[in-house]
Amino acid sequence: AEALYIMTKANSSRYEFIFTNLSQIMEQPRLIASVLNTFKAYSATKLYRDLHLRGALLTNKQLRLLPMEQLCSQVNGVWNLSSDQGNLGTLHVTNVRVVWHANMNESFNISLPYLQVAAIKTRESKFGTALVIETTDRSGGYVLGFKVDPLERLQHVYKELSSLLKVHKAKPIMGVDVFLQKQVMDEEAVPQDTGPELPDEPEVNVADGTHYDAFAAYLADGTHDRDRDVVLSPELGLAVEKLPEGFTLASLWEVLPPSS
Repeated sequence: AEALYIMTKANSSRYEFIFTNLSQIMEQPRLIASVLNTFKAYSATKLYRDLHLRGALLTNKQLRLLPMEQLCSQVNGVWNLSSDQGNLGTLHVTNVRVVWHANMNESFNISLPYLQVAAIKTRESKFGTALVIETTDRSGGYVLGFKVDPLERLQHVYKELSSLLKVHKAKPIMGVDVFLQKQVMDEEAVPQDTGPELPDEPEVNVADGTHYDAFAAYLADGTHDRDRDVVLSPELGLAVEKLPEGFTLASLWEVLPPSS
């Protein structure tokens, strides 16, 4: 049977996991295909989750938008304060991330998804009031500073980013649409439980011309309202209930018809 092999690496250690569905061997190919498709989708959506530096983010000086990504605003003349002199560039604000790139060198850029943003605030710096974006510890715990002039535009960008971050935290965009399918079984295909199957009742042959089934007729005689009188049976020497008219003890003992 096919098996699912998963190779992993944690720090300097490597691990190998093997999974086999022995209870449902026919479902094994579907399981492997599901894992592979999920891994491909995860690998193709890293820009939605991870901070990237110096990536191929632009085409003809325009931001390459991801699936489900919408450009909210493009702010020109934004200084990146990562160095003492600062670098002049352009800030792209989308519903998924914040992208900044230098105007003189587009490969000098940063793509920061809201998933890795810890806080957005304004702070005083040696360049004046600056827009500050703090990243999560998972992405390195960076503190990024941007200079936006004039102050009114800085406040507008700050409010826009804060609002988009709040919306993204409530409903993050991960780059993958998930559809949950509820399996509905065909009612006609579901076997109905009608209880244990009972054997067919044998037909009682009351009179066939040669043999009279007195035992069956006696059992079927349940029309009396009260018990019959008790009489002495000479054949048994015991007190028994008086037999109905037409019945004898000998005929009641003959459960099987006499052989012809």
